[in-house]
Amino acid sequence: MAKRYMITLAYDGTNFAGFQSQPDQRTVQDVLEKAVNKMSTSKKFVHIFGSGRTDAGVHAFGQIVHFDLENDIPEKGIVNGLNSLLPLDMQIVSAKVVTNDFHARFTAHGKRYMYRVSRGRFVDPFKRFYTGHYKYPLDIKLIEEAMADVIGTHDYSSFVASGSQSSSHVRTIYDATVREDRANNEVIFEFYGSGFLYNQVRIMVAALLEIGNGKRPVHDFLRLYEVKDRNECRVTAPASGLYLKQVYYGSESDKES
Repeated sequence: MAKRYMITLAYDGTNFAGFQSQPDQRTVQDVLEKAVNKMSTSKKFVHIFGSGRTDAGVHAFGQIVHFDLENDIPEKGIVNGLNSLLPLDMQIVSAKVVTNDFHARFTAHGKRYMYRVSRGRFVDPFKRFYTGHYKYPLDIKLIEEAMADVIGTHDYSSFVASGSQSSSHVRTIYDATVREDRANNEVIFEFYGSGFLYNQVRIMVAALLEIGNGKRPVHDFLRLYEVKDRNECRVTAPASGLYLKQVYYGSESDKES
């Protein structure tokens, strides 16, 4: 009988065309599936299922994936075996045998994303693939005040990019924070919610930076929820600063970190 494995996957998204398989593109799904099938003894192709898609250039500390294997491999063997087959920009952090009703996407209760913004006057060549960049003045207190309006259940139609396949734009954000990392000259955003729309986090970050720069009123999010118009919030922060930090399941969804 096949065993279902849940793995936690970290990757540097710089050289991936996103998570989801695409023809003639290097994707996280394709690279991982190739490695999993090398370990499989089944004649059938083993498909992997992720907790959600990440776009080209987006990174992950804690992407969750599941797959079924007919051969009985210990959890430690899954970690060691896959890591020996994967490229250096991917790593299996952990593996766990789960029940067959577990699904990486459909049983997830929440996700946490982090966004890093570099504050240098010029783009740091050593950060360009791993942060967004904002050289203009910022009042962090204004952003902190605005973050209170991010939390809650809202219609995020003003914060979804074209191409979204979601039938509803209503989502719940449980926690949203911003902090200054003075040692690295960065501003770090985190968002923990039930789920996120296509480019939602990157669009929200861009709007919050505009609030911090005085280009938008502090409570402009309240207006944007009402107008439901993407044209009112056109800027999208770069993919390079975005990280899928954690996916929550079961009682874990009640945690804030």
